[in-house]
Amino acid sequence: MSKMRLPLVVVSLALLSAACAAGASPPSGPAGPSATPPSGAIDHPTGATDVVLRLEEGGGFVPIEFVASQAPIFTLYGDGRVIFQQASDVFVEPGPDGLTRGRPWRTAQLDAGQIEELVTFALGPGGLGAARENYGNDMIADASTSTFTIDAGGVKKTVAVYALGLEDGADAQARKAFQTLADRLRDFDNGGTIASDVYAPTAYRGVLIEQEGGPAANVIAWPWPHLTVADFEQDPNGEGAIQFPHRAMTADEVAALELGDVSGGVQSLVLEAPDGKTYSFVLRPLLPEESV
Repeated sequence: MSKMRLPLVVVSLALLSAACAAGASPPSGPAGPSATPPSGAIDHPTGATDVVLRLEEGGGFVPIEFVASQAPIFTLYGDGRVIFQQASDVFVEPGPDGLTRGRPWRTAQLDAGQIEELVTFALGPGGLGAARENYGNDMIADASTSTFTIDAGGVKKTVAVYALGLEDGADAQARKAFQTLADRLRDFDNGGTIASDVYAPTAYRGVLIEQEGGPAANVIAWPWPHLTVADFEQDPNGEGAIQFPHRAMTADEVAALELGDVSGGVQSLVLEAPDGKTYSFVLRPLLPEESV
């Protein structure tokens, strides 16, 4: 894996204040390699599928379809590309067709200076540089877990923070730092005021969840004559991450569903399969490093 060395700069208070409020301001246009930076002290992987900084949130007391559609909210890749989904506390209501469509993932491109500033913030004021791997909270049940991934400046770790936002206790100072970083990444485009483009994936993840009980709404006939339920494997990578049958879906296979815009993923669709059973079908875009 190649490494890019960036200068370790002194980030001013003004820059940090602006960063907390708005995130780095990425230029618009298609993603591409960052400009070659001068040599320096902070290094990070530079590949287009190398994760440098990520925030993922999941778990808690949510419907099973939400678990199946879970994906990182924010990812910074080694070439400076950012893929993010604007976070919101407002529940996404089903549309007129009865389907629930997620908020679209978007993409932007950071230059070397913007990568430097963001990574410096994550390691310092964002708390990841000194963080341990796990922050629990035995006093709270059914909350979500915020998981940060960092690979920069000689720091490579994953930090899981349960019930982030409740900062009481011995870890209050660390949790406040994580909250500051999470707020920035959740609103990376500053409410849509920073230029970005809709993320166009090369493939999607399709997940089947067998239905039980009476007739369901939004049932459509199985649209793929070349596929069977057996083509959706429960754990094709042997990693145990997805506990339901799933597979990578091509753009043509997704188009066969005739759902229109699926840039944010889809839930609440039910398929009547060739095996005579009905399945809830969950769809979400695959990220660059994902194969299924």
